[in-house]
Amino acid sequence: MAEVAFRAERMDRQHGERAVTAQVEVPAVLDDVWDMWTTEAGARTFFAPACRIDLRPGGAYEMLFDLEAEPGSQGGEGNRLLAIQPRAMLSFSWNAPPELPTVRGQRTHVSVRFSALGAGLTRVSLRHDGWGEGGEWDEAFKYFERAWNRVVLPRLRHRFEHGPIDWDHLPDL
Repeated sequence: MAEVAFRAERMDRQHGERAVTAQVEVPAVLDDVWDMWTTEAGARTFFAPACRIDLRPGGAYEMLFDLEAEPGSQGGEGNRLLAIQPRAMLSFSWNAPPELPTVRGQRTHVSVRFSALGAGLTRVSLRHDGWGEGGEWDEAFKYFERAWNRVVLPRLRHRFEHGPIDWDHLPDL
C-alpha cells in the first residue's frame, strides 16, 4: 500500500499562494470512501469522535476533537460546506485550532477529490489553501502540514485496513 504522499508548498506557482497538499490511496471502493467524508457515521470512524455534517452547500461541516472543551473550542466548529460534486469532490471551510486564537475566527479552504483507481482502490487528494502570512498563520500552516498528512489521511487508510478508529486508544501511525 502506498504511503501518504504530501507536499507543503511555501508558494504554489499555479495559484500564487502556499498550500498544504496530501494524497493517499485507500483499499476501498469510491462509494465507501465518499461516505466516510460525507456522513456523520463515516466521519466518526476516522476523522473525529463527533461531528456535524449537513451535506449541502452552506451546510455544517464540523469535526469535534475535544468533547470536554467548552463549545467553540472543541475543534473544527463553525465550518461550512462550500461545494459538493457527488463521488468526486468535497470543499469546505476550515479554521485553526483553539490555541491559535488570532486566526481561529478566520477560515481557510479545503478541497478533497476522490478518484476510483479500480480493483477496490481509491485515491484521495487534499488541498488546503487560503493562508495569511506571518505569526499565527505560519503556526497554523505548520500544524495542518502535520494534521492532514500524519494524522487524518493515515487514519482514513487505517480505518479501511483495520476498522474504525478507537478514540480511547488511538493507533500509532
